[in-house]
Amino acid sequence: MAGAITDDYQKLSMFFKSGIYRLQASNAVFMDPVRVLNLSYNHFRVSPSSYYSRFFEPNPSGEEHSRVSKNQRKRKRKQKKPPALNEREQAAEERHQKAKPLLMKAHELLLGANDLLLNLGKLRSDDDSPTSDCEQSMVASDEHSFVELGSVWQAPLFEISLYPHQDYKPTQDEKRNTPAFGSLIANMANCDMEADFLNRHYIIPKQSSFYMSDLKQIHGLIPVKRDCGYNLIVVDPPWENSSAYQKLKYPTLPNRYFLSLPIEKLAHKDGALVALWVTNKEKLRVFIEKDLFPKWGVKYLATHYWLKVKADGSLIGELDLFHHRPYECLVLGYCYPEVEDLDYFSKLKSIPDGQVLISIPGDYSRKPPVGEMLREYIPGSHTARCLELFAREMVSGWTSWGNEPLRFQDSRYFSRTDTNTARTEQTF
Repeated sequence: MAGAITDDYQKLSMFFKSGIYRLQASNAVFMDPVRVLNLSYNHFRVSPSSYYSRFFEPNPSGEEHSRVSKNQRKRKRKQKKPPALNEREQAAEERHQKAKPLLMKAHELLLGANDLLLNLGKLRSDDDSPTSDCEQSMVASDEHSFVELGSVWQAPLFEISLYPHQDYKPTQDEKRNTPAFGSLIANMANCDMEADFLNRHYIIPKQSSFYMSDLKQIHGLIPVKRDCGYNLIVVDPPWENSSAYQKLKYPTLPNRYFLSLPIEKLAHKDGALVALWVTNKEKLRVFIEKDLFPKWGVKYLATHYWLKVKADGSLIGELDLFHHRPYECLVLGYCYPEVEDLDYFSKLKSIPDGQVLISIPGDYSRKPPVGEMLREYIPGSHTARCLELFAREMVSGWTSWGNEPLRFQDSRYFSRTDTNTARTEQTF
């Protein structure tokens, strides 16, 4: 018993440092994205209250049961025989039934991790984060719309300037003025930097870069030499989504547009691990398997799942709710090298199917940072070069591309540390 308590204490202590809690003897982990992201910064912290803007608070005791009971009575009065599933819906249900035992087991283990559950409700608290003179008071409506700015004729004239954190006062000559759109902008220093763009401040992680453009200009990101390519590529496409369109959350694109992504040209000559975020729509899964991955030169390997929970550990929705299931999928595949041989395949670490990542969701469509969980499967013996496509935030060690990679780098999402003590380095 004492050994188990010690083990739980060590796991919880490691969780506070890394943001990752590995559930006992399973293929599942719980993640606090805020702690993971904060490994990218020295002088700033991601504000938990701003990240967990929705947080999915649990209902007061008894309220959920009462509401469910009323809904069930209404269904009994109104419910008719459900229509038969069409072929595509049947295929989607089969995928769900395959994933369901994995998700249920992972959720059961989370509910059994009492030490972790006691801390879930505290994840949104800013009590442990230093206070700041950053622009916390600014409202979201003050933020720039990078999508709109990148589409106007003046876009090539907009400049962004990078400089060390505010404790250091640079002269005008020391500021690095760079075109904001259509340029690779990098912070290769071992500390985070600030950036000025049209009178707003942005926080740039250490050893990171971004390339802000629309899909037509993505070829500017392709490296001149294949040995300078990327061996981990995460893609979070703005899939056609009526909900996102109606809520004006972000612009979406027709699925055929994603066929033009030059994945093979972006990939390292020794190959790349490709991770693609996708919803549970069967139409998308078929499109990926039959059209998208073949066009990208990617061979499917495994599917992982992101299970979304509330602050008390309960699911954000019913697991079997057909159109609003509380999980999304991360489809994994390899983009193989130009010259394949048996030695190459023998060196690849097998990717287990059905891994489950559990977390409390952040803002709408904001994905948890999965790089740390994927790095052991990256092909090649080189230091990992990581790229996120359609990114809306930045991470240390990564290049972020999209038409709004600075979306969540606005200083209003951060607090400033009260010391200059460097945090633990995150390496890939």
